[in-house]
Amino acid sequence: MAEHSFIQSSDVQDYLARARKIKEKNIRFSDIEDAQGHQYVDLVQEGGGVLGVALVGYTHILETAGIRFFNLAGTSAGAINTMMMAALGPIEKPKSEKILDILSRKDLFDLVDGNKAIKKLVQKAIRKESGLGWSIALNAIRIYRTLKKRLGINPGNDFENWITDELSKHGINTVGDLSTLRQALPAGLKNITDGNIENLIPKLAIISSDITTHTKVEFPRMAGMYWHNHDDVPPAKLVRASMSIPFFFEPFEVSDLPDTGTENHPLWDKYAKYSGPVPGKVRFVDGGMLSNFPINVFHRTDGKVPRMPTLGVRLSTFREGFSNTDSLMGFSGAMISTMRQIHDYDFLMKNPDYRELICRINADEKFNWLDFQMSKEDQVKLFELGAKKAIEFLESFNWQEYKELRSSMNTRASLNQSASNI
Repeated sequence: MAEHSFIQSSDVQDYLARARKIKEKNIRFSDIEDAQGHQYVDLVQEGGGVLGVALVGYTHILETAGIRFFNLAGTSAGAINTMMMAALGPIEKPKSEKILDILSRKDLFDLVDGNKAIKKLVQKAIRKESGLGWSIALNAIRIYRTLKKRLGINPGNDFENWITDELSKHGINTVGDLSTLRQALPAGLKNITDGNIENLIPKLAIISSDITTHTKVEFPRMAGMYWHNHDDVPPAKLVRASMSIPFFFEPFEVSDLPDTGTENHPLWDKYAKYSGPVPGKVRFVDGGMLSNFPINVFHRTDGKVPRMPTLGVRLSTFREGFSNTDSLMGFSGAMISTMRQIHDYDFLMKNPDYRELICRINADEKFNWLDFQMSKEDQVKLFELGAKKAIEFLESFNWQEYKELRSSMNTRASLNQSASNI
């Protein structure tokens, strides 16, 4: 399936045409732009397994509208697209078509790289096929032994090798390579309001969960806690740590940590508020366990209106309906969903202006996030859904109104703080 199959439908062509009109009209979405007229925004992408294909539809429309991504953050599937957006070329260059080409060449079911019998069982469960009970019974001992020994039914090696190979084709083999690429700012970068681009340094945040020390981890910022020469670490490992769905994939493991045994380590205290001895080995699971939608990661706390918005793109319908907790599966799923999302929603409740910045794709209404054997036709539908929601978001968003809203909220917060100090 060629890359163009994702964009050949009449609907997607219409979305792209509307995006090009937005660019032609020079509608404002940010105060930061470069010499070529590209406008820059921050982007935070939610996790959601194979639903991440919809994220590419979203970013493709924004790039067509002349928007580029300065600071990037994501969890799990969002981390995959985040890494691709960061690593497949200079900041000012579009990346989505390259990502579509990568997707068109990849059989996503290869990512389920565990035992063949268990692999078939997983797919039968996802597809809700008949005979599931018998299949579980026949494979119960194998599943138990696999989980007991490996803590996950899929090694995740295919995923890590895939991302490593794709990044290597673009000259990105280490975190140091990625840092060098990201440090090259676009030509003619400027602030159209006051010219201030002070401290405008591109940031990247890949979210993972260190379950050994109970720490929400932000890579590459915290990589020095886990590797001696963190600039030499392949970036694919950071993403592998972020997408380690518990029990579905083996947890990502790092051994021989720097300063093992040291208590009250300054780096661990600074980033994790952890004062115990540095362990010799840690395991990571999916970042979504702690923050599936890290929309707070680039939030300004200095009381100033941001120079560019932090756009967020969601894949789930969480908190748009209630869970059925009558069954064991429903009860378990509801608990996990609460853990994955509530930290991010706590931030949104305290900062309601961010609701104006979030595009809701709601891909999980029609698609299963663990369906790695999803047909190419359904992948195209996911891409189209992301593109549709993106153009609707762009056509409704008003940057000037958002800045005024943010300014008024900052003023109220300042007055409330002053009152509390009296």
